Amino acid sequence: MRSILAETSMKSRIQSVDALRGLVMIIMALDHVRDFVHSDVRFYQPDDLARTTAALFFTRWITHICAPVFMFTAGLGAFFWLSRGRTIGQLSRFLWTRGLWLVLLELTVLRLGMNFTFFSGLVMLSVLWALGWSMVALGFLARLPVRALAVLSVAVIALHNLCDPVMASQFGGAAWIWNLLHQPGTFRLGGVFFHAAYPLVPWIFVMSAGFCFGELFQRDPAQRRQILTRIGLAMTAAFLVVRALNIYGDPVPWSTLFPGMTVLSFLKCTKYPPSLDFLLMTLGPAILILAWFDRLAFPRTNPLIVFGRTPLFYFLGHFFLAHGLAVLLAFVRHGRAGFILDIIPPMHGPAPVFPANYGLSLPGVYAVWIGVVVMMYPLCLWFARLKERSRAWWLSYL
Repeated sequence: MRSILAETSMKSRIQSVDALRGLVMIIMALDHVRDFVHSDVRFYQPDDLARTTAALFFTRWITHICAPVFMFTAGLGAFFWLSRGRTIGQLSRFLWTRGLWLVLLELTVLRLGMNFTFFSGLVMLSVLWALGWSMVALGFLARLPVRALAVLSVAVIALHNLCDPVMASQFGGAAWIWNLLHQPGTFRLGGVFFHAAYPLVPWIFVMSAGFCFGELFQRDPAQRRQILTRIGLAMTAAFLVVRALNIYGDPVPWSTLFPGMTVLSFLKCTKYPPSLDFLLMTLGPAILILAWFDRLAFPRTNPLIVFGRTPLFYFLGHFFLAHGLAVLLAFVRHGRAGFILDIIPPMHGPAPVFPANYGLSLPGVYAVWIGVVVMMYPLCLWFARLKERSRAWWLSYL
C-alpha cells in the first residue's frame, strides 16, 4: 500500500511541476515576441516609468515569474532524478554534463535563434548560460547535507543584496569575474565582447533551494499541499512587507516621483541579478500556483503538460519561430528585413536602421504571441511522444 501511495505521489508531483513549468513557458514567449515585434521596443524599456503604460508594464512584469521558476524547478527536477534510485555521484555527473551542454547551446543554437548569425554583435550570456553553470554548481552542492544546503541557499538569497555596493570596476582587470557573478555588464575577452545578462549569484542558490524543496514532495499529498500554500503565502507576504519598508531587498527603492505610477514603482524589482524582493515577488505566487496544480489532474495532451515536459525544445524552437515571424512581418510591411536579421532583442539598434513605422501595437504583439504558442504545440506534442516511446539517453538532454 505504501509503495502504491509513493508511486501516486511521484506521478502527481511530476505532473504539477510540469504544469507549472509549462505555464511559464507560455508566458515567457510573450516577452520574447514583444522583444522582436513591438513598435516601441527599440526606444525604451517597458518598465521605464517615465514613458511606459500600465498595459505595457504588466506585459513585461507578468513574465518575471519565468526565470525563477526555471531555476527552481530545475533544482526540483534534480531531486526527482536522484530519488529514482540514482546515486549522488550519478546525479553530479548528469548535472555537470547537462549544465555544460546548456552553456554550449547558449553560445551556439540560442545565439543563432536570437540574431540569425554566429559572427556579429555581442555574445549574450543569458538564461541558458545561468541555468547551465547553476547545474554545474549544484553537482557539487548536492553533496552537502540537505539541511545545510537549505540554510546556505536561503542565506545567499536573503543576503546577496549586501554585495550591491561592490562594483565590477573595483576589480580592475578582473572586473569580468564580478560581472559573471553578481553585476551585469559588458566585457571583452580575447577580442570578443560578452554581455553577462544573468550573473550567477543568486541563481545558483535558487536552483539549490529547489533541490532542497524536493524533500517536501515525499510527504502525504494533503500535507504537502498545505505546506506549499503556507510557504507561498508567507513569501508573498514577506515581499509586501520587505518592499514596503523600502530599506533593504532591492537596490532600487520604490518612489512616488512618477504621478499615477506608485504601484508600478513598488512592483518594479531588480531582475539582473534577481533581488530578494524580486524572488519573493515571483517564487511566492509560483509556489501557490504549484499548490493549486498539485490538486488537479491534467491529461497528457494538455498544453501545460506538453510544454512542461519539453521545455528546452520549446525554448529554442520558439526563438527561431518568433524571430522568423518578425522577419516575415518586416518584409511584408516594409519590403525588406535585413535590418533585424542580426539585431539581438530587445532591438536597440540605431534609429536610422529601422523604418519609422516599424513594429506592431501591443494587441498585435499578443496576437503574434498566441500564434507562436499555437504553432509550437504540435511540435512539442510530437517531441513529448517521442520521449515517451524512446529511452535514448540523448533525449534527456533535450
